[in-house]
Amino acid sequence: MTSPSPQDHLPSRGVLLALAVVLAALWFGVLGLRDLVPTDEGRYAEIPREMVASGEWVTPRLDGFKYFEKPALQYWATAAAYELFGLGEWQARLWTALTGFLTILFTGFAGRVLYGPRTGLYAAAILASSLYWVGLGHINTLDMGVSAFLAGSLFAFLLAQRQAATKAQTRGWMWACWAMMALAMLSKGLIGVAFPGSTLVLYTLITRDWGLWKRLHIASGLLIFLAIAAPWYVWVQIRNPEFFDYFFVYQQFTRFLTPELQRPGPWYYFIPILLLGIVPWLGGLLPGLWHAYKQPMAERAAASSARAALRPNWVLLIWSVFIFLFFSASHSKLPSYILPIFPALALMMGERFARAPRGALRWQFVLNAAISLAAIVGFTQLWRAGNAITPAALYQQYGWWLEITAVLGLICSLLAWRLEGAGRRTAAVLVLAGGMFVGLTVGTQAFQILGRTASTKDVVAAIRPWLHAGQPFYAVGTYDQTLPFYLRRTVTVVAYEGELHFGITQQPQLWVPSVADFAKRWEQDRLPLAFMPVGELAALRAMGLPFRIIDLTPRYAVIAKPGQNYGPAAQAAAARLPAAWNAPTAGGTNHQDKP
Repeated sequence: MTSPSPQDHLPSRGVLLALAVVLAALWFGVLGLRDLVPTDEGRYAEIPREMVASGEWVTPRLDGFKYFEKPALQYWATAAAYELFGLGEWQARLWTALTGFLTILFTGFAGRVLYGPRTGLYAAAILASSLYWVGLGHINTLDMGVSAFLAGSLFAFLLAQRQAATKAQTRGWMWACWAMMALAMLSKGLIGVAFPGSTLVLYTLITRDWGLWKRLHIASGLLIFLAIAAPWYVWVQIRNPEFFDYFFVYQQFTRFLTPELQRPGPWYYFIPILLLGIVPWLGGLLPGLWHAYKQPMAERAAASSARAALRPNWVLLIWSVFIFLFFSASHSKLPSYILPIFPALALMMGERFARAPRGALRWQFVLNAAISLAAIVGFTQLWRAGNAITPAALYQQYGWWLEITAVLGLICSLLAWRLEGAGRRTAAVLVLAGGMFVGLTVGTQAFQILGRTASTKDVVAAIRPWLHAGQPFYAVGTYDQTLPFYLRRTVTVVAYEGELHFGITQQPQLWVPSVADFAKRWEQDRLPLAFMPVGELAALRAMGLPFRIIDLTPRYAVIAKPGQNYGPAAQAAAARLPAAWNAPTAGGTNHQDKP
């Protein structure tokens, strides 16, 4: 192993603790600064809200419909956050942020034990400042939680099987590995078992280390796994006989093997996502992978123990390549699917950084400086992405905030280049990691400028004077996942199925199949409201349906029924509405009746 430069001192424990506190403060302190946006954030905030409202924590429901696409662990965690802290954006994102943050700490711990303190520090810094980990650590999706538990199972396995581990340590860490796999299965299904199992099989086939299977504590591990993972699956199946076929057959196999869910992508779909997601450490990606292949713990040759030495670098490499190829081969692709490989990549790159000779990383920092410079120029043109829904001015405003991220990346890259040249690699890594983490935090939070146009939070605030408990509320021709969360109630979906299709087949009485059926209900309802894409208004006018627009955005409209008394607050609000919204149409129909 290359000896570190005499000037390259690791920070003291006090400094490391201070850095962790600052990281935690920024990581968690920004969770409530942005509105929830469709689709994932609204969906995974609403399902737990319905659990709390109904008291039903076994059968997940979305807008009142049974929703079996994913297991319940994150729903429970978020529902618990609601119970403890109330409803809100930061509570909805808390589980994602918590699992992402703890994975950074565990990556550093695993690197320290497996390779040494320098590798542990570098790996944690790399993961904490990678664009994809920072971004998805602050978005309410299921991918961060399952990635955290998958990484936990991987690192626990490596810690259990390291040559220096005692029998008690091997047993304890293998039990932790089995528990993590169970939590991963409760987070997103069979991949919680498939990824660790496939990695183990491939590793033993390549290395012929069959004795490894004797140290897995399979009998006791399976008991731990089943005790954690099985109860909910059994319970929900008993209550819902249709669960097994939909969850295991359709969601776990059909979506992978067929294009039925219409989430296609070419074979190279995840390559640009990986390259962008690992920024600012792109220059270390291929060297880290190559080093993991070429340097499978050379110390194993000198081992005197009868127990075969595990090659952790190969395990990390097999893990990353297998998951990447697995999702590349899938007929259903989404950008966040490859997130589970990032902790392993961070550990491989951290180990490479710790072993590389002095000055070897200078080109890595030059590359990131070039990327940052290109971003500085590119962000000035972000206004070109403007459209009728999100004006160019908003994209330009967002672009100026992104300039802060790019400028920080440039400055910190150049400073890191200089520090690396002076033999102060640890300082160089921490400077770039710290600067990029701050810059990426600024960039992700500034997304509120665009996200506000996609969220329904402002829509709900605008129509609040018209809202009454128990009134009919329709979503016509659409289902915006953030709407029920901000309304704090479910809505009645009209002429739309989407991801609610399975639930609608189980409970069709909760659904209105056509606009014509909706019109009949509208005529009979008292104090109804309806939310819809702006394009639906023309069809309703053509039907002669009486309505008054009470909110209108480039994306959505909300209508109320004329001639009904929504209350004094609604009357006062109606007086302030733009007259053009409810001006007589070309056909002469006037919708300006009192609310």
